[in-house]
Amino acid sequence: MAINLTLGLLTVLSLGLTLWQWLAARRFPLHQPGHTPSDQPGITLFKPLKGCDEHTARCLESWFQQNYRGPIQVLLGVASEQDPAWALVKQLLSVYSQADARLVVCPDALGVNGKVSTLIQLHRLARHELLVISDADIQVPANLLAQAVAPLRDPRVGLVHCFYRLLNSTTWAMRWEAFAVNADFWSQVLQGQTLWPLDYALGAVMVTTRRHLEKIGGFESLADFLADDYQLGHRLARNGARIELCPIVVDCWSASLSWRQVWRHQLRWARTIRISKPAPYAASLLSNASLWPALWFGFHPTAIVGAVLAICLALRIATGMNLQQRMIRQPSPWYLVWLIPLKDVLQVFLWLLAFTGQRVEWKGVSYRIGRGGQLVKSPAIAKAGDRTR
Repeated sequence: MAINLTLGLLTVLSLGLTLWQWLAARRFPLHQPGHTPSDQPGITLFKPLKGCDEHTARCLESWFQQNYRGPIQVLLGVASEQDPAWALVKQLLSVYSQADARLVVCPDALGVNGKVSTLIQLHRLARHELLVISDADIQVPANLLAQAVAPLRDPRVGLVHCFYRLLNSTTWAMRWEAFAVNADFWSQVLQGQTLWPLDYALGAVMVTTRRHLEKIGGFESLADFLADDYQLGHRLARNGARIELCPIVVDCWSASLSWRQVWRHQLRWARTIRISKPAPYAASLLSNASLWPALWFGFHPTAIVGAVLAICLALRIATGMNLQQRMIRQPSPWYLVWLIPLKDVLQVFLWLLAFTGQRVEWKGVSYRIGRGGQLVKSPAIAKAGDRTR
């Protein structure tokens, strides 16, 4: 009797959390640009690069096509001239020869996190107060910089970031991950924001200031952390700065990924979030509106519980499809609805694995996540990782 009652209450709770998540997302002005200030100060854009694929050129080129009246300095960093990105960027810079852009070799290993090591070396060459950090696989709309910079007119704002979406789902594994990002991830961020102010950052595109960065010890303070984006936002928020979300969405492009590759990425993400925000991550299982009614029906298979299960699944699918449609701005094919309960089932295993290990794989190198999210790389693997950096 107690188990039956508990599962029933968890079912109601999960449905309530699902509807709350949907309502929180509905109130956010996604894709709706705000006022653009007339004064647009100078910006330095950091682009740490490692390797390239068929999407890299298009993603980088989008930064040279910004509708921004202020000066833009673009600093692109690679570890060596042998990096495949070197030749691609040289060709791109010849096309945009009038741009204030420079390709920089950043050979020094200044921490376990190779991306942050590159950022430290690029930062030494920055000329402007406003700083933009963006991943290599991000394509941005032409109005992104003008919109993202606007909130920083308020000195209390320390960082502006934005949501990203996955569009090139070329495999079933990528379609599953795309739903997790395009429907659940951004809406869960907004759901959390209804309870407390954001105290972390999403790393696709982040805009901050030199003044705020120096207050937390610069990029050097992030050099040994896996989730450098989370750490940057968290340290700024802890220092009293406000973290703002820009309504403009950017696109994340990826080479074709297998189930094994996607699973490793999701597991790395899960373990990173669990270590960074243990209590909220532990509670996240409560919002699984496919799990709890299914368990309730399995334990107590009556017609009434079966009807509740059907209602919960229908609402979960309807809200999920609606959220994904809002993010990608096109109808979601209904033949993919089965990915939603599949995502919820697989999420249970990811949740369990997040608590049963501390190892992650990142860019082909295996790490252990230590206390507070610090990275630890074994000597044997470190040597192999350095050769492929």
